[in-house]
Amino acid sequence: MSFTIPNLLSLLRMALVPPFIIALINGQAKRALLIVVLAGISDALDGFIARFFHQQSLLGSYLDPLADKLLVTAAYIILALPALRHGGAFLIPAWVTVVVIARDVLLVVVALVLYLAANVRSFPPSLLSKITTVFQFGAVVVVLSTGVWPELDVAALVLVHVVAILTIASGLLYVWRANRLFDRHPPHQPPTKPAAAG
Repeated sequence: MSFTIPNLLSLLRMALVPPFIIALINGQAKRALLIVVLAGISDALDGFIARFFHQQSLLGSYLDPLADKLLVTAAYIILALPALRHGGAFLIPAWVTVVVIARDVLLVVVALVLYLAANVRSFPPSLLSKITTVFQFGAVVVVLSTGVWPELDVAALVLVHVVAILTIASGLLYVWRANRLFDRHPPHQPPTKPAAAG
């Protein structure tokens, strides 16, 4: 299996997660914001190189979303903990973080059930799911920016609530799509034993 440049960029984003967490814990909002911007640039380069130079790979299809989820999940968890400093950044409501994480857990569980019960191996994300991911990432950028520009607090508050609505909607859509797949690929039923003669 060949290791492509997009795969290396995905690994780079994963490597940025620990320094990002450390920056947030130490109250270094500017450094955390810079790391998120670098992650966003690497994500854009990842997708561009993969498509333009035809370097898509099976490994990349797993690494790319995993790298994004690690960074976003770490941000939502840490930015919801009032005990940490965050560099004066806006505090994400804990319930929004719970919604974001619960939806990701739901996606993993449903995908696993589809694979084990109906042998569904491909379940590409919907357009709404992609939009939700963009808003989740954008909300992190705006929230971190409030540590530098406090006047963005209102924008951050509105944005995290939009993220919550999109996250819930995309989770419900995911369940609906999974149900339709079950209808098209019903789970394999074990053969029933014939009733014994009386």
